[in-house]
Amino acid sequence: FVSYQVEILDWKTKEQLCFLDKVESNATIREIRLMFHKLYPRWYPARQSIKLDPKGKSLRDEEILQHLPVGTTATLYFKDLGPQIGWTTVFLIEYTGPLFIYFLFYFRMPFVYGLDERFTSSPHPVVNLACICHSFHYIKRLIETVFVHRFSHGTMPLRNIVKNCLYYWGFAAWLAYYINHPLYTPPSYGKKQINFAVIMFLLCEAGNFSIHVALSDLRRNGSKTRKIPYPTKNPFTWLFLFVSCPNYTYEVGTWISFTIMTQCVPVGLFTLLCFIQMTIWAKDKHCTYLREFKDYPSLRMPIIPFLL
Repeated sequence: FVSYQVEILDWKTKEQLCFLDKVESNATIREIRLMFHKLYPRWYPARQSIKLDPKGKSLRDEEILQHLPVGTTATLYFKDLGPQIGWTTVFLIEYTGPLFIYFLFYFRMPFVYGLDERFTSSPHPVVNLACICHSFHYIKRLIETVFVHRFSHGTMPLRNIVKNCLYYWGFAAWLAYYINHPLYTPPSYGKKQINFAVIMFLLCEAGNFSIHVALSDLRRNGSKTRKIPYPTKNPFTWLFLFVSCPNYTYEVGTWISFTIMTQCVPVGLFTLLCFIQMTIWAKDKHCTYLREFKDYPSLRMPIIPFLL
């Protein structure tokens, strides 16, 4: 067999960090990461970004050395990604926070609204309903994190957890403060508006869960190979006919319905930010699908059927 010599340089200084001799041609990037880890124990595989070009994209674990555009002496570049944290842990932290923070406002803790008698009066029924829906949403997310999601990337930089938690936890507090405020005004159209929003909320939650299950099934055998998702017998997955990321479509629909239910400006602003962020993610995934699959369905849009 043909053996390779692999030179690994620092991506910024171009200083040689190690030289691996007699590396098998069918060695994967994951195996090279492990070899590098033996020489530098502090840089465990999840912390390593191995590239062909200093400014290029990181190579995937499953890529094979002989299939890369390199000669028998291959030069690769290493970048330290910093301390990492597992995605399961990330999601559990991100989603547990809003669940409990919301209750601080819902139960009108004395340090939030004060002890005046009118501040402890029973809330409007829609406030109870909003608490149930908000709690249901995050409990569903926690269940999906543990039992449904299969992550293509095992970790993310530890420093990002602070930013993510500030976003989720901060918005949860902001929404909860106004929805549970003693001076909160119920929706203009009363029960009709609330009932419509609840039905829409439940449908979108069911759709979001269905898409997550369908995406998880694509990697049932533990494979990290990307595949084209297609509709299944579940009607909620039929949205795959028109969009690449229906999980984001349903997620935005969930928050739109919560906005209608509560008729609260902070919820509307949060929904708008969710839509902007998820559109960015959906466009990235859509472009990746188009780049990797020549037979990718041409009718699909990133997040909104026929529009966006």
